[in-house]
Amino acid sequence: MSITNFINKLIEQFYSIADYYLIVLILLVTAFLIQLFYYLFIYSKLLTKKTQQPENTVQFPVSVVISARNEAKNLETFLPSVLEQKYPKFEVIVVNDCSDDNSEEILTLLKRKYSNLYVTTIRKDEKFTHGKKLALSIGIKAAKNEWILLTDADCQPVSENWIASMQKNFSEKTSVVLAYGGYFKEKSLLNLFVRTDTVFIAMQYLSFAKIGFPYMGVGRNLAYKKSLYFNNKGFAKHMHIPSGDDDLFINEVANKSNSVAELSHDSFTLSVPKKTFSEWFTQKRRHLKTGKLYKKRHKLLIGSEIFSRFLFYLSLIILFFSLVHLLVIVSAVVFILRTTVLLIVFNKISKLFNETKLFAFYIIYDIIQPVFNLSIYLSNRFERRKKRWK
Repeated sequence: MSITNFINKLIEQFYSIADYYLIVLILLVTAFLIQLFYYLFIYSKLLTKKTQQPENTVQFPVSVVISARNEAKNLETFLPSVLEQKYPKFEVIVVNDCSDDNSEEILTLLKRKYSNLYVTTIRKDEKFTHGKKLALSIGIKAAKNEWILLTDADCQPVSENWIASMQKNFSEKTSVVLAYGGYFKEKSLLNLFVRTDTVFIAMQYLSFAKIGFPYMGVGRNLAYKKSLYFNNKGFAKHMHIPSGDDDLFINEVANKSNSVAELSHDSFTLSVPKKTFSEWFTQKRRHLKTGKLYKKRHKLLIGSEIFSRFLFYLSLIILFFSLVHLLVIVSAVVFILRTTVLLIVFNKISKLFNETKLFAFYIIYDIIQPVFNLSIYLSNRFERRKKRWK
């Protein structure tokens, strides 16, 4: 090979490498702009003041529905905070779902003290198994009032004005009220991850609701009309799926005109978090299984954010290791800009949800979460294949 041919080949390789890095740089900038769009034009909507409109002055009667299975300790600890709400017209319906602990005794004692507590018991039947959706359906059917407020047995309202703060959104036009359901703070790395993940998910579904794209809610803190439930045949479309009594139902019935996001501190609830990573991973697997049943536009909106974040970090790593000074500098600048915007918005929203000391951890969570979700997705796929092999 002549020297001229050798030089020409080197030049060709240089341009091919340059073209490759140029494509990666374009992908990085594109992902960066998509991320900015989410944080500055969607998530930040939670920080804008609600347009002034007269608050509901009518105190609609409310039925709080709770499904409980072997929750004796939690019922004893948390149920009084629901029963003692400062609200004139409400009942609390607890569906004791096949419990074999002393839930029945605890509920009997509480009934003697609280006249607004009603208990429905489902007895065990070896020939018939069911999930939470049946218990909730029984509770909703037993409710005397049009407005249903849902929470869990291991949940505690942060305020005695929880019902009042939720009901101020009730109207003829509104049929769904979404609110924040957090977790109690504990000293562990898992708890830090769980609470950060909870704030991020709430940041997503509540901000999307504010811009007119409600796609999910959490059963720990959710209200809707009884007529909405029955007009849409309840959980019939997804009764075969163990989870989804909250997110799948809301994804099905909520829209821009009938849904409201409530963000006041009094409207929040706190729940008991999982104690082990295995328990939480199983919970996340169950929840993410329902995501495939969301409406296509919702899957696109949620998936675009996760994919753009994955693309951002992948492009960033490639350009950092290119060792081309200009590319490394540009990548560093883009990374710093995104991180600054991300942390400012998240810090303000976490304070809105009264969550503290998550600020520094969020950047780690931001990097880990797409990989974590991918591992859950692959785990679910492997489980389905394993079942088919059997």
